[in-house]
Amino acid sequence: MSLPDRLGFGIFLAPFHAPFENPTLALERDLELLEWLDYLGYDEAWIGEHHSCGWETISSPEIFIATAAQRTKHIKLGTGVIPLPYHHPLIVANRMVLLDHLTRGRTAMGVGPGALNSDGHMLGLPHEQARPRMEESLDVIMRLLTEEEPFTYRSDWFELVDAHLQLRPYSQPHFEIMVASAQSPIGMKLAGKHGATPVSLTFARSPGGFYHNTLKDLWEIGVQSAAEFGREMNRENWGLVQHVFLADSKKEAMSIARRNSGLLMREYFDKVVGNPPIDGPADQIIDKMVDEGIWCIGTPDDLVDSINRLDEESGGFGKFIFLATELGTHEQMKNSYELAARYVMPKFQGSTASLDMSFDFFRGMRDTLAEERESALHNASRAYEAERANWKK
Repeated sequence: MSLPDRLGFGIFLAPFHAPFENPTLALERDLELLEWLDYLGYDEAWIGEHHSCGWETISSPEIFIATAAQRTKHIKLGTGVIPLPYHHPLIVANRMVLLDHLTRGRTAMGVGPGALNSDGHMLGLPHEQARPRMEESLDVIMRLLTEEEPFTYRSDWFELVDAHLQLRPYSQPHFEIMVASAQSPIGMKLAGKHGATPVSLTFARSPGGFYHNTLKDLWEIGVQSAAEFGREMNRENWGLVQHVFLADSKKEAMSIARRNSGLLMREYFDKVVGNPPIDGPADQIIDKMVDEGIWCIGTPDDLVDSINRLDEESGGFGKFIFLATELGTHEQMKNSYELAARYVMPKFQGSTASLDMSFDFFRGMRDTLAEERESALHNASRAYEAERANWKK
């Protein structure tokens, strides 16, 4: 295994809510989920930004994070992601610096080109311009975070004149920067260039394989890019995202998740987003995705196996991130995350190793210690009886 001694765990909260549900209540469930994950000891949560299509309803991850920060204590809260082509880079940097101070360093900035080209359509942004503009914007943001002197920069879509951050980051030298990497090599390229955290979607493929790059291919892109800029990639920073739902048995998990997973894949990713459709009835999509190891729907043991398989496929990573979906009721989803926290995390974080050692060590001494205990009790009783005999005299 190439996994670190302590594998990090988190979620990617797009979020996904069916458009026929009460959106206010759905957002409240998202906030309650983060409180629950904070209690369970999850390390991080990445909050999405979307503006169209009816399912992904958080339009400002910064506002959502500011709200969630007041209701949590430990979990890191990151944007997942800010579509950089939609915003002026100075405003993005300033808002994240403010969040960095308000959360006392408990925030991170995840960036991407924008997953929904329907968002770009409303902004008049041709999709082929999204990734070049993302790269240009991130270059400027990194300058703002690392340079203290004002600078001027002119682009065909934004302008900076004597630009600088009047408020420097709370985190030193700055907060964590994350770059989403799924179907395109640009994410890994930028992660290598800027020393950023890459997060890759392991399910960005149809049954049969990845659209463009395997996980090992993506990592090599990052390594090559980092080398060009005198950096080194660290596998412990790499996050992999997977669909997960756990229950007490695989049969139960599959039964609960069958309807909603089909609804999400067919009615949203297929009919709205335009991903390549998966053949067959909607309620059988889950079978194909689980059989090919793309999703993990089952028990904690199934998730352990899935993480080990991803370790082998990728060559090693440092963060396992659940895609936050509502495949069951709110309570069933909370139970899924709790099962992972209780029975999966310890196997990859070493938190029970010493407990297991102590248990096994003294189990081996069970008979010896039992004899010592019985002997001590017997001797104590004899001493007491002798003491009582002396009282009677």
